[in-house]
Amino acid sequence: MMQLIRSTAGKILVPILMVFFLGWMVFEIGMDALGGGLRGGASDAGSVNGESISAQAYSDAYQALYQQAQAQMGEITPEMQRRIEEQAWETLVDETLLRQELQRRGIRVSDQEVIWAAKNLPHPQLMQQEIFLTNGRFDITKYRGFLASQAPAEIFGELERYYRDDLPRRKLVSQLAAGRYITDAELWRAYQDRTETATVDYVQLDLSKLKPAAVTDAEMRAYYEENRDDFRRTEGASFKVAYVPLTITEADRQATVARARALRQQILAAGDTAAQARLFAELAGSESADQSNAAQGGSLGTFGRGQMVASFDSAAFALQPGQVSEPVITQFGVHLVRMDAREGEQVTARHILLEFAKSDEEIGRIEQQLNAIRDRAASVGLVRAAQGQPNVTVREQVPVSASAPMVPGVGAAMEAINWARDESADRASGDVTGRPVSDVMETDDALYLVELERFTEAGMTPYNEAQASIRQMLETQKRVAAGRAEADKMLAEIRQGRTLEQVAQARGLTVQRTGPFSRVDPNPVFGQANAAIGAAFGTPVGQVGPVAATPAAVFLVRPVSRTAADRRAWEQQKQGQREQAQAALQQDLFRQWLLDARQNADIEDNRAELNRRSRAAQS
Repeated sequence: MMQLIRSTAGKILVPILMVFFLGWMVFEIGMDALGGGLRGGASDAGSVNGESISAQAYSDAYQALYQQAQAQMGEITPEMQRRIEEQAWETLVDETLLRQELQRRGIRVSDQEVIWAAKNLPHPQLMQQEIFLTNGRFDITKYRGFLASQAPAEIFGELERYYRDDLPRRKLVSQLAAGRYITDAELWRAYQDRTETATVDYVQLDLSKLKPAAVTDAEMRAYYEENRDDFRRTEGASFKVAYVPLTITEADRQATVARARALRQQILAAGDTAAQARLFAELAGSESADQSNAAQGGSLGTFGRGQMVASFDSAAFALQPGQVSEPVITQFGVHLVRMDAREGEQVTARHILLEFAKSDEEIGRIEQQLNAIRDRAASVGLVRAAQGQPNVTVREQVPVSASAPMVPGVGAAMEAINWARDESADRASGDVTGRPVSDVMETDDALYLVELERFTEAGMTPYNEAQASIRQMLETQKRVAAGRAEADKMLAEIRQGRTLEQVAQARGLTVQRTGPFSRVDPNPVFGQANAAIGAAFGTPVGQVGPVAATPAAVFLVRPVSRTAADRRAWEQQKQGQREQAQAALQQDLFRQWLLDARQNADIEDNRAELNRRSRAAQS
């Protein structure tokens, strides 16, 4: 069928193009083994709505992901391995749910649709290839000419598989988004939220100095009974924790900038503009930390002024087509930016992002230090073993649960929960041959060790255990209420003619300033999307707005200045903004559908049982 796409079969082979389909094919490996089986088979990793997922399919998906991660990152830590396991499982579940939904809706594609898509919807990675570019931009005429006369025969089989997989998904997304249109008013409002700024004076009430009414046991019990669902807990544990934060130093930052400069020199030395473009795309695929576009050669598409963070935006619009920027520092890391094309106030660009990170040598030194602590802890315990060790922080009675895995200074410690589950089971069975302290674990924020204090199964949190958190929350609510009452008094005095400075000074408070900030950027004082932000943009300049209470603070806000959005600049970038917003809407609708499908599905995960059988067979 696909031979209809072209008139003649060319003899020029382009083997490298086959590589571009590997990312899409990762989960096609073994997909035939997903369905058709009966629930509960001994070789099943699990099932979705009665449709089995074989252990072989899970193993194939895991191995494909593992090899991909290993090629990109080198050594795989236990925490990374756990994430890969979960990603493989979640992806197979999602693929099964998607296939079931396509069957339920009767979504199919015809030969004619596949032919049309092959001509008009090129694979995203094919669009990055030099042979299809004209002045740095994708040229569909070249692409169609390639299909008609030059493409090797094997490409067409892969194209057909890709479109028969991709087009039904596109149809599903279109059905989910049917009738949903983003209006000009919505686009203008989003542009205003992103580009308009405010600078304000403010007074923050010191809630710690207020003395609200005491929280009674009756209030705490009433809250507990009225919100019982909030106290259903997932499995968790209490730990002693010793960790070394992977804090980024100025030396780490400079090393990352130096690495970016070296990559830039490598690109500039590649030859002419086309060769530089090709190498930039290759390095984006292998080096960039922005996985949302690394596989597309770092492509950011087309965007207008104000759509990127300020330093990135300035660097991109300062370039000429074909130029590569010097390293650009943002809160995300260090970027190299290449402009592919420019039309007025719209640019087409790509980037390579290098995240600030510790060197492998430094991480190895920290791991060696923690291993020595672990060995000593076998005889004296973790706290004593870590005492006096440089850069090591030790904490006791650290709660971690599956629903709240974050540990301050460490990050998400799900690996610790998994270790605690096994350790608790071993202790319950009388097996005390293992180490009392875990192996070194790793998150993006720290390397750490844990010693188990207590493990709790999933269930209802008893009132006596929940009491402390309930008291703290109710006390905060009462303090905020008391702060609001005091701020109302201050506002009344201002309405009677006193200034913000006068009412603040009378209470030992100071007027401070923050800004400029937008409606959507997190503010270091106010936070994000709350009453204080609303007062900053809704109150006339020079006037004190209504009392603004956030969950943990109370403010009086007086806008000093504001900048308005440029409607002409908005009009120039509106079409690109609409396309991005429509794509984001479709993604959100698809994510919500997938979330709902997961919640309503009968999903059985047998991987733990398979692992137990595997360990038993090996012992």
